Amino acid sequence: MDKIYYLASCDTCRKIIKSLPKGISLEFHDIKQNPITMDELEKMYELSGSYESLFSKKAQLYKSMDLKNKSLTESDFKKYILEHYTFLSRPVFIINNKIYIGNTQQNMLQVMKAFGNV
Repeated sequence: MDKIYYLASCDTCRKIIKSLPKGISLEFHDIKQNPITMDELEKMYELSGSYESLFSKKAQLYKSMDLKNKSLTESDFKKYILEHYTFLSRPVFIINNKIYIGNTQQNMLQVMKAFGNV
């Protein structure tokens, strides 16, 4: 089943969810209420090719931990994503075994195309 990993308290995620086509079959996974598992992260990694692509450099913790001044490795990105939900770039859609990461306009256009609504 197609899935969205999102944060219920995120205004952008809520806005995106409201804009999704009606009647689609989609499993909703709130990453704060139900943290992502190692298996789920591994599946995302297989589809995306890197942990860095799944990592949010916009997160408040990224700034407060001064991570931008550190040389982070793929294993660091993985560790941080598993440690705290805020490090997952969101939303993450998995549709027909393809992954769409983040909320850029281009990405959301691809998501809508994947749902057959563009």
